[in-house]
Amino acid sequence: MKPCALQDEKILLCVTGLSPQVVTETLHALAVDRGWLPDRIRLITTEEGAKRARLSLLSDEPGWFHRLCTDYQLPPIRFADDDILVLAQADGSPMADIRTPGDNERMADFIVEEVRQISADPQSELHVSIAGGRKTMGFYLGYALSLFGRPQDRLSHVLVSEPFESCWDFFYPTPYSRVIQTHNKNLADTRDAQVTLAEIPFVSLRHGMTDDLLTGQVGFAEAVNAVNAALAPPRLRLDLAGGHISVVGKSVALSPASLAMLSLFARRVLEGKSALAAPNKEVPDPEWAGRYLSEYRKIKGEMGSMDQTEKALSSGMDGNYFSSVKSRLHKELKKELGAAARYYTIDDGGGSRPKFYQLKIPAEGITYGALAMP
Repeated sequence: MKPCALQDEKILLCVTGLSPQVVTETLHALAVDRGWLPDRIRLITTEEGAKRARLSLLSDEPGWFHRLCTDYQLPPIRFADDDILVLAQADGSPMADIRTPGDNERMADFIVEEVRQISADPQSELHVSIAGGRKTMGFYLGYALSLFGRPQDRLSHVLVSEPFESCWDFFYPTPYSRVIQTHNKNLADTRDAQVTLAEIPFVSLRHGMTDDLLTGQVGFAEAVNAVNAALAPPRLRLDLAGGHISVVGKSVALSPASLAMLSLFARRVLEGKSALAAPNKEVPDPEWAGRYLSEYRKIKGEMGSMDQTEKALSSGMDGNYFSSVKSRLHKELKKELGAAARYYTIDDGGGSRPKFYQLKIPAEGITYGALAMP
């Protein structure tokens, strides 16, 4: 089953293996002890885990999810068969267990996509529980929340007091006496059980995602690479003839106007030149036009002399033209690089006046040369 987009909801997202009790234990800790009521529960699991969840939680008998809601008079919470998401093999068949590197990769991609879709709605609120399933499932779910999580989202693990932990017949502390046999064959009353929610702080790396990764389907490795690019030291290679730049291994196409502006400032860094004042507004500056067109012709070639840019700058470049091209460059970089774009935009020196512009990348981080087409 594929992840589905959810809108404007408070969602509890869990992973489980062969112990569906994690769902009711976590729900009890959140709803009964903390007063946080999800609108919907989503569960990611294996084929056998899904079977156990349906039989133990959603059946008429014992139906522990429904019994919990009744015992504590909880308002309606959506948790149905289609909210149990079964991991799939490469051929689309249900995954029985997670054992091979391929299984782990598909699981990671599935979990990341589910978290991305939920967090794509700014009004949703996501609580992620990593208490169930194999350790790798919990790790990937927690990591996915770090990649896409927002300030309103939470991550937790649930702890169950002895002797109820790992006891198949325990699903939540009941408000009445219910005697069960524990895993060591002793008797215990579920009314005496304690379930504790341990909230886990997480580092949000969402700012490292580009717009296309936030809005389109994404795999785990691709998401991690995007964040690594945002955090890595700046490295810029410019291919003027090809119309591309390479940023930390990612090839990005830029418009000729934007690439010329970026190259102008990159070349100044390599030549050891200082920051540059912008041309005056509405006063064409021939020297500025000359700098810019020198780079522009390297991109457009001989045909450049016939296009509108050459004609527009025949008398010089004024401040309005400069600002327009700079803004376009920044917009293109941000679209392709997300938070990493800040390393490659033209810095204006902050609040100082007059403004002086430069590219704040060390000379050793800038090169020119041909790139393979993306």
